[in-house]
Amino acid sequence: MSRALVLGGGGITGIAWELGVLAGLREAGLDLTGADLTVGTSAGSVVGAQITSGLDLEELYSRQLRPADGERPARLNPAALVRIAWAMLRARTPEAGRAHAGLIAVRTATGSETERRAVIASRLPVHRWPDQRLLVTAVDARSGALAVFSRDGDASLVDAVAASCAVPGVWAPVTIGGRLYIDGGVRSSANVDLADGHGRVVVLAPTTAGAGPFAGARAQAAGLSGNPRVTVVAPNAAAKAAIGRNVLDPERRAPAARAGRAQAAEVAEAVAGVWAE
Repeated sequence: MSRALVLGGGGITGIAWELGVLAGLREAGLDLTGADLTVGTSAGSVVGAQITSGLDLEELYSRQLRPADGERPARLNPAALVRIAWAMLRARTPEAGRAHAGLIAVRTATGSETERRAVIASRLPVHRWPDQRLLVTAVDARSGALAVFSRDGDASLVDAVAASCAVPGVWAPVTIGGRLYIDGGVRSSANVDLADGHGRVVVLAPTTAGAGPFAGARAQAAGLSGNPRVTVVAPNAAAKAAIGRNVLDPERRAPAARAGRAQAAEVAEAVAGVWAE
């Protein structure tokens, strides 16, 4: 029975929390890094690229504990987020709503695309697509259509992950093949539906929220066809406290990673029920 690991969005702290959970689960005898399919959205795309790179999971986790010297926290643009949410709720179709989000992203972006790409490149141990099946999600900023990047396409891994992490109102959309792309989380916090057809699915979702045309992780997991074994892991109370209010604050990275690792013991039984043979 094929297995899929779905990694949702959640900023810098989401990367850290997911790596903490994965490290803790492996310590408990559950190694999820060998999934037949890995789906990464936003922060999850970074984690997906990291855990399929061949670098040891413990090393990836330990990197999250290093001091955030010289890193400046970014902040979500509240005004832009309100405008995006309002536009998506009023739109006639989900794609039209996401296209409005793309337009707002283009108008409110700060920083250069080149600088942001360099940041993403520095987070990836390897810049080539892995042999494992990895899907990276983004949204076409003009049409609002879902874009799914993989080794079968023309996008580089760095560009695909940069596009998946291009949070509207924070970072500039990313150009791939002459088109602009924004964060895959604009469609769904985790895009769990891309795991459809797999018999065992584990979802790590720093946020599971969904409303209107924005699909939540739990709702998508419940809608998978074929009656697969599924579990959705979201931050517990301790992890939420460690993450704090700003998911783009590098100072919260180490606490989020430690909280994720501690939480792994709490969710190991549920994950084993899905993942173990």
